[in-house]
Amino acid sequence: MGEAARHPGTTPARSWLRRAATLVGAALLTSLVQFPTATSAHADTGSGSSTAEVDVDSLSPTTPAKNDTLTISGTVTNDGDETISSAHVGLRLGSGGPLSSRSAISNTAASGAFSVLDGNEIADHTANLPDIPPHISLPFTLDVPVSALGLGNDGVYQLGVTASGTTKDANYQHVLGIKRTFLPWYSQGGGEKTRTTFLWPLIDRPHMDIRTPGDDQQSPLFRDDDLAAELAPGGRLDQMVSLAKGLPVTWVIDPDLLATVDAMTKPYKVLGPDGDPKQATPGTGTEYAKQWLNELQHAIQGDEVVALPFGDPDIASIAHHGKDVSGTIGHLKAATDLAAVTVQTVLGVSPRTDFAWPADGAVDPSIVGVATAGGADKIIARSDSLRETGALSYTPSAARPIGGGTTAVVADSPLSKAFMGDLTRADAETLAVQKFLAQSLMIDEQAPGQQRNIVVAPQRMPTTSQAQAMAAAISASRTGGWTDPAPLSAAAKATPDPGANESVPSADAYPASLRRQELTTDAFQQIQSVQDSLNSFLVILSRKDRVTTPFGTAVLRSMSTQWRGDPDNAAAFRGDVASYLSDLTQYVHIVDKKSITLSGRTATIPVTVQNSLTQQVTGLQLRLTSSQNNRLDVGIPQAVTVDGGHSRSLKFRTTASANGITWVSAQLFTADGTPYGQPMVFQVNVTSITDTVMLVIAGGLLLLVLAGFRMYRHRKRRALLASDETDDTSEEPQAPDDGRGQAAEGAGTVPEQPGDPAADTAAESPGTRAAGEKVDR
Repeated sequence: MGEAARHPGTTPARSWLRRAATLVGAALLTSLVQFPTATSAHADTGSGSSTAEVDVDSLSPTTPAKNDTLTISGTVTNDGDETISSAHVGLRLGSGGPLSSRSAISNTAASGAFSVLDGNEIADHTANLPDIPPHISLPFTLDVPVSALGLGNDGVYQLGVTASGTTKDANYQHVLGIKRTFLPWYSQGGGEKTRTTFLWPLIDRPHMDIRTPGDDQQSPLFRDDDLAAELAPGGRLDQMVSLAKGLPVTWVIDPDLLATVDAMTKPYKVLGPDGDPKQATPGTGTEYAKQWLNELQHAIQGDEVVALPFGDPDIASIAHHGKDVSGTIGHLKAATDLAAVTVQTVLGVSPRTDFAWPADGAVDPSIVGVATAGGADKIIARSDSLRETGALSYTPSAARPIGGGTTAVVADSPLSKAFMGDLTRADAETLAVQKFLAQSLMIDEQAPGQQRNIVVAPQRMPTTSQAQAMAAAISASRTGGWTDPAPLSAAAKATPDPGANESVPSADAYPASLRRQELTTDAFQQIQSVQDSLNSFLVILSRKDRVTTPFGTAVLRSMSTQWRGDPDNAAAFRGDVASYLSDLTQYVHIVDKKSITLSGRTATIPVTVQNSLTQQVTGLQLRLTSSQNNRLDVGIPQAVTVDGGHSRSLKFRTTASANGITWVSAQLFTADGTPYGQPMVFQVNVTSITDTVMLVIAGGLLLLVLAGFRMYRHRKRRALLASDETDDTSEEPQAPDDGRGQAAEGAGTVPEQPGDPAADTAAESPGTRAAGEKVDR
């Protein structure tokens, strides 16, 4: 991009010439003005311009007006081995006036050797310090009226905060350390303000587990409780919401974070040691989650909300490794559809879902193609990926039509990367804010008469200190007067600058460092394998929604951009999802049996199907297959429906044509003929009774019948003989009295004698099993 800053009455050529002349003059001055030889001799003794480290912890106001007083506070640390005496801190304005380009800002070293280009110390406005022993730090506060700086035209000025003093080996006043920063100066104004869009990301890595703790309440189960600390007062996500409240930002939200926090508003469990769900412990973030969602609902009022696809799928990984795996693009589209529903449900607002944001804004043709296939026609890129060709002398607006009705919204790279790195130290945060403001003002000064739309897209998961710096920069740029806030949708609709680069870089230009962090093709194949297994599982369920939601979201979380740089945890998450689904499918299975024995030509084989799920399964068919169908016919398939927590035994009518052992396989099938689960194989031993044995048994029965008939006739004959003898008696004798006035028992009958045949009874069938009776294992 062009780098010339245009100040009133100054052409770019004149500005360059003035800067060049300044540099040449400074070089000449440096060659002519030399310190005594003794100074040079002590240059390596720790008494030079790197002896002291100067930290600028605060600079206020960040964008001063004419009548303001600039207050700078910080510390001076003696890094040398000698005591610093007669020390003081002063302020210097870089020579040559305002900086001339954005690259001049980028190339200015915060620390380093002091140079005459750092300018003269502002007289009469210094802060004295006591002697500083080696490796000791002392604080300072420096007040300098803005009027004493002699600022001229609007623009960005280099400031140098220097620590000066003497040491034993260099006993004269000289600069011992310097910290450079920038002072945006916008006193005249009058030009078109730069419309600036600042994206405010609410994104986090996946936390929810696919499994359940096994309690009666079916509490949500989390892989860790880290999110509770981030939602707690002072935590990262708590600060992200509280800092942005009232700031003109566009919220960019991963709906998965909202769904996860919403789940935390109810009692939840956290995996136990080594990820054991059976030892899950209660989560600690329920109250934090409720408070955070309430604060977020108030904070977003009046702001634009952009929802990323659910789970923030890694678009670049999909484009480079997953698009050729069947079903992957469909997951991305499903994630986009789910995003709108989730945000509307949790926050009560309708988000924009037509934006895609690949990692670090890096794009190539395949990434653009995947993003549009997922439902986005606007792609948030970054200017270090979609670079300018140098045709323009200024930073162009963000919107670039890149063909096919797709718009690349190109975020400015220096502004977007201004808050990366460790900003936990106040010095680092202050410098980041001032550098951001300097770059922002320089963009405006490049073409003050032309309004442009600039987008700032920071890192996806800013730390608390980074978020604090971002908020400070947004507030300061508003008060500076050269920017106006704008939502992301306005930046995307803005008229593109003629001459701005609209060519998407080739795949070869994609950064190798980003490519190394991507999910692999094997990862996407594993994800699709889970989806295929899930599809087969769903067809047998009566309550599909109880499975589609948790597993559908888990599949999307498996593709999250937040797994970049963390392949081990990514693989563990995918493995847990696959393992749990496998466990659930095995909850519906055929109960194992080893062998059974059948007696007879026909018999019934019982096979039991167990359903350990909590819902009914249906649409299954159970088939038996004989290894020797000519020896054992196992009957026709049977439909299976089993209530949750029950088992059902199905009986197959079999016909045997030969004795011996036959192997039988029992297999469940879904309605479309797809095998479900593993087959159960068992042994059937047929022991049919032969014809010879049947003849022997029949002969024996016949002999028994004949013997019984012979005994019957013998008894009948004896009875007739006894009757004839009775008829020959003239008078029947009276029964004797037993002394109690009763006739003796058995009077009038013939007492049985030992050896008489038993009373006649009905023939009894032999105690053999009925044909077809079930035989247990």
